[in-house]
Amino acid sequence: MPDPYARLAELGLELPEIVPPLAAYVPAVQSGPIVYVSGQLPIHQGQLLGVGKVGAEVTPEQAKELAARCALNALAAVDNLVGLENVVKIVKVTGFVASAPGFTGQPAVVNGASELLGSVFGEAGRHARSAVGVAELPLGAPVEVEVIVEVAA
Repeated sequence: MPDPYARLAELGLELPEIVPPLAAYVPAVQSGPIVYVSGQLPIHQGQLLGVGKVGAEVTPEQAKELAARCALNALAAVDNLVGLENVVKIVKVTGFVASAPGFTGQPAVVNGASELLGSVFGEAGRHARSAVGVAELPLGAPVEVEVIVEVAA
């Protein structure tokens, strides 16, 4: 598996500060060799990077970029808890897309997260996934991504 920190640098990306929880939960929790990352919004330096429904106020292309930001925030949560160097496998990604009526492109939006994880972890970044259209997300965000990761014992 490639060095995730080196891959992030090659991609021109830096791990952001952990996004503080918006309610009564923690960003990530470990149980045995599995890390469960809470749903991450496209927040950067304390600011939500977009609001609205995908297919209306937000284009699918913009939403795909926002999903990648969500995945980067998830990696920051993993790094803070166990260190990215301990990631063995990205197991599952669930992406929630606030969708305008009739919008059915959720899989293409969540590809933003999946492609970022694949770029960082190579084969170990390939994962199972769900892409779900929803009516609303916290703070009016267009996307939210949660990740399940296997880590070294």
